[in-house]
Amino acid sequence: MNTKYILYARKSSESEDRQVQSIDDQVRILKAKAKTLGLEISGVVTESKSAKTPNARPLFNAMMEKVENGEADGIMAWAINRLSRNPVDSARVQWLLQEGRLKSIMTFDREYKPDDNALLFSVESGIANQFIIDLRKSTMRGTQSKLERGGVPYRAPQGY
Repeated sequence: MNTKYILYARKSSESEDRQVQSIDDQVRILKAKAKTLGLEISGVVTESKSAKTPNARPLFNAMMEKVENGEADGIMAWAINRLSRNPVDSARVQWLLQEGRLKSIMTFDREYKPDDNALLFSVESGIANQFIIDLRKSTMRGTQSKLERGGVPYRAPQGY
């Protein structure tokens, strides 16, 4: 029985003018890889939401429910950090993989299966989560420094 993959592509920003080609590029390249490998893609899910907060992505949650209900048993994504940048969603994905309900997670450069790569998956998920933690600290430090110099914290002008 072939694994039925859902292709999941995500960009972090909901703003259309930022990372505008990111999702299209992910989908195009992953579809080509799926074709080369002979993988069955049963659906494509695209989302423009941050993955730093648990349960904040309705389309991701719907995709995971399809896996939990047995409607799909594989996920194809550009990288693990496209699936999650928080420990709650990462644990959900990893648990389904470990239980065998998710038979495969295929990324651009690697495959994760239930009986291997648990450590690598955990490390890559942890790196994605740490990125968000470090980004927040750096942003806070930069904002504080700007305030101390008499600046006003605001978004950069459009096109900057």
